[in-house]
Amino acid sequence: MNMRLLAASAVLAFSAPLVAQDKPASDAEKAAPVDAQVKARDLVGTFGGQRIAYRATVAETVISSDDDAPEAVIVTTSYVKSPRDTSRPVFFIYNGGPGSGSVWLQMGAWGPKRVAIPSDARDDGAPPYPILDNPDSLLDVADLVFIDPPGTGFSYLTPGTDPKKYYGLREDAGAVAEVIRRWNSPKYLGGESYGTTRTAMVVDELEGGTFNDVGLNGLILVSTILDFAAREPTPGNEMAYVVTLPNMAAAAYYHGKVQAPSVAAIAEEARQFAIGPFATALLKGQDLPQTERAAVRAELSRLTGLSEDYLDRANLRVTAPRFYKELLRDRGLTIGRLDARYTGEDYDSAGEYPDNDPSFYGIDAGYTAAVNSWLRDGLGFETDREYQSIGREPGRHWNWSMSSGGGRSAYLNVAPLIGKAMRENSGLRLFNAQGYYDFATPFFGAEYSLNRFGIPQDRVELHYYDAGHMMYVRDEDRTKLSSDIRAFIRAR
Repeated sequence: MNMRLLAASAVLAFSAPLVAQDKPASDAEKAAPVDAQVKARDLVGTFGGQRIAYRATVAETVISSDDDAPEAVIVTTSYVKSPRDTSRPVFFIYNGGPGSGSVWLQMGAWGPKRVAIPSDARDDGAPPYPILDNPDSLLDVADLVFIDPPGTGFSYLTPGTDPKKYYGLREDAGAVAEVIRRWNSPKYLGGESYGTTRTAMVVDELEGGTFNDVGLNGLILVSTILDFAAREPTPGNEMAYVVTLPNMAAAAYYHGKVQAPSVAAIAEEARQFAIGPFATALLKGQDLPQTERAAVRAELSRLTGLSEDYLDRANLRVTAPRFYKELLRDRGLTIGRLDARYTGEDYDSAGEYPDNDPSFYGIDAGYTAAVNSWLRDGLGFETDREYQSIGREPGRHWNWSMSSGGGRSAYLNVAPLIGKAMRENSGLRLFNAQGYYDFATPFFGAEYSLNRFGIPQDRVELHYYDAGHMMYVRDEDRTKLSSDIRAFIRAR
């Protein structure tokens, strides 16, 4: 595929297009030409204590086949300091899913505007949801480009385009890498959740793949998932229980089920127990002696707040969904998956799993309303399409294989790609942010994947926050996250 850079002059300067080897479509199969839309407004705001003039641009970029038939339209929202300075760092940002639009990081963390929702794990309620100036935006240290990959946000595939060409680990990375290429400016790349997986794939495309060694300065990962085998609690996969245990201890601490000096303290206790006696016990399986089982069960109960009877009946192996339901069963409440600080009320208290995730339905309405209001009314973007905050279409077709053959790898781990990029680029550094109360991408799982051999530890920074998957929903952690990233970018 190649890219017709119809929006480049209004957003960023890109390099030459990539040519693919796909079989050309017939004239009947070709999609109609796309008149790429670009909307720009000049604005002023205060970010990181600095008063900054900037240009906000919403632009469509068309990716075409080698015979110039449009296949995908990618929408980016960029915020560039005025006047433009090509020596300034550029931070390219996306969310996860796969299928999630960039709304969460744009309207919650680093965009110049943010949606105001409760900071203390309460439901966001009914509209209207105020859109406020965001002093925590990173525009004081970098230009920002928020990318909605195909099938997310307002981005889409044209009629007749085969979803298999864009929906997959490498397919998606190739499309995103097309948008990221630019001239000799310091470049930072990062995302949230599956966006961290995407980062590993994109850096492999840029530094070691199709794009002839496009160098990067830093990777910024938020709520990291690189090693998927460590998160699947299928029978016999004991590592999933090991990496989730510290999250259970943190959640139990937050809700008053266990006592400790701090969440960091209980998390460290749980780490040491998880990687030591707990992992040993799980690996022994049915050969585990009863005395050792009893000792492990007692400590597991102390750390998680679950009864020894419940733990015994679960064979010491409690899945995260069971924990959401069981921890506060005596209060008639469930806890959140994305953020265990949130609580919800199910239809009844007798079930094994919660009805829904209170930490998602507690924030989604506010974010969806805000991004539509800001992009359409605030920046003038015109479209009849619905903004896909969490689009289902990409996931229905996703190729989870690292190769083009399709099918999910038995052991999907993209962390080695980050290690390779860092070993081959001595200037590449990594920033990792994790919330203590995030079960979707457990913090101990991120630590485990990032301390494997081959990843230079002297260029890896680990940061922790007192919230969940989207730690920036908590006001104090949004400010701390931005401050930490400012320091990371300035230290280049």
